[in-house]
Amino acid sequence: MTIAGRGDERVFRIVVVAIVMTATVVVLGAYTRLVDAGLGCPDWPGCYGLVGVPETEAEIATANSLFPDAPVEVDKAWPEMIHRYFATGLGAVILVILGLAVRARLPLGYPIALTLLVILQGAFGAWTVTLKLWPQVVTAHLLGGFSTLALLWMYALALKRPFDGRAGPEAGVSRLALWALVVVVIQIALGGWVTSNYAALACPDFPTCHGEWLPETDFARGFDLTQDVGPNYLGGQLSSDARVAIQIGHRLGALVVFIVVGFLSHRLRGSPLATPLGAALIIQVGLGIANVLLSLPLAVAVLHNAVGAALMLAVLSVNVAARAGRPSMAG
Repeated sequence: MTIAGRGDERVFRIVVVAIVMTATVVVLGAYTRLVDAGLGCPDWPGCYGLVGVPETEAEIATANSLFPDAPVEVDKAWPEMIHRYFATGLGAVILVILGLAVRARLPLGYPIALTLLVILQGAFGAWTVTLKLWPQVVTAHLLGGFSTLALLWMYALALKRPFDGRAGPEAGVSRLALWALVVVVIQIALGGWVTSNYAALACPDFPTCHGEWLPETDFARGFDLTQDVGPNYLGGQLSSDARVAIQIGHRLGALVVFIVVGFLSHRLRGSPLATPLGAALIIQVGLGIANVLLSLPLAVAVLHNAVGAALMLAVLSVNVAARAGRPSMAG
């Protein structure tokens, strides 16, 4: 999808704001999951029937009477609500983008797609709570957040066209860039499945798992996408072998990403895109290993999500550049 003409500078500036907000929402979502605050508010869109978090004795007493199975934990309710506030603000900003694009008579493909996506994200946010952290919905919600970030990034690149007017790369690089994007997206989905099934520490060591290269696994249960809903997935419901299978699958995915994206970075040597791509890849792999060896420290785990988003944007930029054409990409 290409934006005709120079585009509207106001739209571009708001898109940049939306990119920053989306990245913030992605990080807040990761933080909320990691501190087990996904059900910090048992209802939606409010919190125990309030716009904010119940904090006074009277509010807490009323909330506990309304939700006796989910007593108020203020320290978990606030991360959930802050995440919702930012997500709501992002939705408003995307509506502003749509309005400005209509006013500037720009093509509406990206703004309409973003509007539909953010509405769907709102629905996934609600289902995440009402379906009690059902892994399928939690993973889809995470993918929706990454998709929103990717679409905004592509819109910004389409508005500015930083790669236009230059010779295209070798066909092999274009194909490799596309494969890199595919494996990165699959790995993000695997990462979402890991976190939604509480399998991040299923293997406490690296590169082995429980001291074995071939540990006991249950891939059929670990990757069963037809599992029933509920009653509550907080803490996970799968067996140890199933969680090990998920962790092993994520590690194998990381190896594939390291090979494919690493080779792409090598092919791009001499291009301005090579360094950020290679750096994001190395940092992301290092953070993944650190998560295991350090028993999932909160800061490292949140950063792992953030750098995963950065890696996706780097690979996406290479794909956009390959499509528009850039002479130094072929290496």
